[in-house]
Amino acid sequence: MAQGRRKADRQEALWISTARIPTTAANPFYKQLNEILDKHGFDKFVDALTAPFYKDGGRPGIPVGNYFRMMMIGFFEGIGSERGLAWRVGDSFSLRFFLGLGLTDLTPDHSSLSIIRRRLPSEIHQQVFQFVLTILAREGQLRGKTLGIDATTVEANAALRELQRKDTKERYDQYVKRLAEEAGEPAAGGSIRSETQG
Repeated sequence: MAQGRRKADRQEALWISTARIPTTAANPFYKQLNEILDKHGFDKFVDALTAPFYKDGGRPGIPVGNYFRMMMIGFFEGIGSERGLAWRVGDSFSLRFFLGLGLTDLTPDHSSLSIIRRRLPSEIHQQVFQFVLTILAREGQLRGKTLGIDATTVEANAALRELQRKDTKERYDQYVKRLAEEAGEPAAGGSIRSETQG
């Protein structure tokens, strides 16, 4: 087999059908996570939970389920800013599919993520986080002590008290709080605790 060469001066077609754009298989982790979230009514749960923080009328915003999916992506992949998170999602077929977006759909802007994060108190973030941990445990996805996502490892406490990145020891609640602080804002509603109630 001969060594391949990069084509530097290639004329691209002016128009290309989205059906012709080659896409790789969706990331198996995010594909399975979405199946679990769908099975347990994640989007209905977060819609009902966050409804009091939205008013009827006006321009529809980002689906709140997608906001929380993006927060999960940022935590799992160690993305340290909302701007970086928006860039990463805009650049990935797999993450677009995780959010239920087509190839021609716009991905959420970082400023929209900031608005939603400021709107929702930390208690809401905590309830969503606990919901996700609980359903992952029910589905047998939190076995042992470590959850692997691509090359990133995340520590999973078997008692569902916390989920933290192995490399930085940062918990999910600390990640959301850091996003707020780096945007020059206090964390909404105080700190998030990672303990289960009861």
